[in-house]
Amino acid sequence: MTAQKLHITCAMILSVALFAPGDIMAQRKKKNVGEEQASGIKLREAEFYFTEGEKFFILEDYAKALLYYQRTLEITPDNATVHYKVAEVLAQSNRQEDLLRASLSIESALKLEKKNKYFYLLAANIYSSLTRFDKAAEAYENLIKEVPDTEEYFYDLAAVYQYANRFEDAIKTYNRAEAVLGVTEISSVQKQRLYLQQGKIKEALAEGEKLITAFPGEERYSMGFAELLAQKNLRDEAIQHLEKFIAQNPDAGNAKMLLAGFYRDAQQEAKARPLLLSLFDDPSVEIGSKLIVMGTYNAEINQRKSRTGETDADLVSYAFSLFEKLEKNYPTESGVHIVGGDLNLAVGKARDAQKEYLKAIELGDVNFEVWENLLYLETQLDQWDAVIRHADQALEMFPNQAMIHYFSGNAHIRKRHYPEAIAALQQSKRLSAANPAVLSDINGLLGDAYHAAREYDKSDKAYEEALLLTPENTTVLNNYSYYLSLRKVNLEKAEKMASLLIKNNPENATFLDTYAWVLYVRGKFKDARKAIERAIETGKATATHFEHYGDILFQLGDVNGAVQQWEKARGMNANSEILNRKIANRKIYE
Repeated sequence: MTAQKLHITCAMILSVALFAPGDIMAQRKKKNVGEEQASGIKLREAEFYFTEGEKFFILEDYAKALLYYQRTLEITPDNATVHYKVAEVLAQSNRQEDLLRASLSIESALKLEKKNKYFYLLAANIYSSLTRFDKAAEAYENLIKEVPDTEEYFYDLAAVYQYANRFEDAIKTYNRAEAVLGVTEISSVQKQRLYLQQGKIKEALAEGEKLITAFPGEERYSMGFAELLAQKNLRDEAIQHLEKFIAQNPDAGNAKMLLAGFYRDAQQEAKARPLLLSLFDDPSVEIGSKLIVMGTYNAEINQRKSRTGETDADLVSYAFSLFEKLEKNYPTESGVHIVGGDLNLAVGKARDAQKEYLKAIELGDVNFEVWENLLYLETQLDQWDAVIRHADQALEMFPNQAMIHYFSGNAHIRKRHYPEAIAALQQSKRLSAANPAVLSDINGLLGDAYHAAREYDKSDKAYEEALLLTPENTTVLNNYSYYLSLRKVNLEKAEKMASLLIKNNPENATFLDTYAWVLYVRGKFKDARKAIERAIETGKATATHFEHYGDILFQLGDVNGAVQQWEKARGMNANSEILNRKIANRKIYE
């Protein structure tokens, strides 16, 4: 329980007759004039100390407040209110010693005054702070017994029993509360929890039914009961309960949304779909619930695609029907366009997904995943200027996200902005120290950037770091071996890497071409021919493959065959000056 500050108003202080004139008059009948004067002075002194104590208490200078209250007690040791105030000051502390002193003071107050509810409440709070739940419960019991109209504190008493793990006593106390105050959400829900903790499912369900009977039209009570049924593997009963409630309360949109979820869980999609279509037009249902439903359909589309390699056309069509309703009813909600982007991304509509993500960004703050998806899409679409621009925007909000720097670095490489690419990738590397797989890819891109910038030592070092993390990183193996062959250095290593590459990817035309070219540079022309012919046989050959094939044939003495392959390359729009010279002069130019 949390401690609460209990304050006594001036009116209450007067009501307990802290310094009551009646007492002074009674004393005067028994004392002579001198004694009366001395007594009056003492009472005024006590009043002064008490007032000073109150002042410092309000100022939260508890040390001084305590001092003045204690001086008051020296004069009026039998004043219950002052004992209470001492306890209240000490209770402000978290120290065990102070709390123990507070408990003694409040006990003194209660011995002198048994009808003040604030005394009992402070006592309960102090004992709870001391984890003396037995004493806290005793304080609440005495409060309810001694002070009229305090039955509301049955709930606090029951809570104390819960903290003490006295579940049966807590249940009995909630029952006592219901006997006086009637069935309430607090008592029913808490009893449900207590029964569930004890594995008493039947009793927990009975409490839910009792609450619904007491408040038959309250939607959230029926929803809570249905959720409890579902949690206990009684989904059919949960569905029946909600169907009955909705029949009696046709405007219960949230209950309908829950029912639709249960239908989907029970594989009753034919019942869920028409219900959801109507709910997506119901303004009483919160948009958050609708977005969650859209998220589940997006996830299902992705899962099916991952499992089968294909999308379910009927499922996709229905998901778009839901999204269209969201877009129509909530056009300015960024969350709508986020789920729209996710949906289009799931079905491979890259440009539509990009459009939705950009709308979401325009309408409000979005999370990192939206920016990441946008940058991924723009990378797939080769929109390098857009990637750079949007990466810069994203970094204003997420400067420590390595992937944003990664996308930026990759785009700068494509734009031949090598210093900018290197700077971005180095930052991405610093932020990815704990992720070896990502770090390997970053080092691979750094190798590409350094190679393009002709910083070959740094390029080789970056590639080596990448392979140290993931020795079979195909992109790194391909680029590193190919660039070594272009530079005609460390060719034995280049051949080993290219050989590993095609061993793991025997039908990849690009990797076969790299292997062929490494063999070509090493003078192994016959082996190179076999490799390049395998690349062409895949049906995915490019102009570069045919040009390389021609070069290999030329080195093997087949000039006519070489020219024929070079012409194929030129026919695929590979219209370079060197290629034209090869064809015209029927010879190789290195």
